[in-house]
Amino acid sequence: MIIYPAIDIRGGRCVRLTEGRFDKETVFADNPTDMACKWAAAGAEYLHVVDLDGALAGKSVNLTVVSNIVKAVNIPVQLGGGIRTLANIEQVLQAGVSRVILGSVAVRSPELVREACRQFGSQIVVGIDARDGQAAVDGWEVSGGVGAEELAKKMAEAGVTRIIYTDISRDGTLQGVNVAATALLAKAAGIPVIASGGVKSLEDITALKAANTEGGIEGVIVGKAIYTGAVDVAAAIRLAKEGVA
Repeated sequence: MIIYPAIDIRGGRCVRLTEGRFDKETVFADNPTDMACKWAAAGAEYLHVVDLDGALAGKSVNLTVVSNIVKAVNIPVQLGGGIRTLANIEQVLQAGVSRVILGSVAVRSPELVREACRQFGSQIVVGIDARDGQAAVDGWEVSGGVGAEELAKKMAEAGVTRIIYTDISRDGTLQGVNVAATALLAKAAGIPVIASGGVKSLEDITALKAANTEGGIEGVIVGKAIYTGAVDVAAAIRLAKEGVA
């Protein structure tokens, strides 16, 4: 299982939101690149970066910051946040990002996702962000009118090879990851799923590993817990890989 340290960028700074709410923001660093280097030095294999300004704008806003991160670390980076056109996908990939995460567009324009998968293959990841089992769009502000598991199946049929599943109600709350919902979505999709939202301790990683009897849960994104010190990145990686922290 892969541990993905999260770096959320807003106004050029590294922040965390609670339950995806932009009015519940905590700034953890003025320079996201410094945080990227810190997590890479701790042994991270992959970084999960979100352009929060982009999520609201409907297009990438902080690509300069993201490009700086890519240049500063020697591990791959995946980026999400408002990427909704093929041109924007190409722009992000040209900036050196390894995987592009599509969110709202997966609900509103599945044909674009299909075409993106045709052109860019496994570099396309779909982020399914759900509240009470329903997918949300536009920076988590609006219900997408489709169930998370149903959307996961559609995305797999469209050619998507990997999904990130976030329980919005738990994101940034340190309440614990929604293990049951993640396992069910992975089973429904039939493709690898990365868990996200609410990780509070190493126990969440243990629980995900225990629930991963069919191998569908590929990894977990850890955000607020690594910034507050509740989870040590190096220990989390050891636990994910070897079963001991």
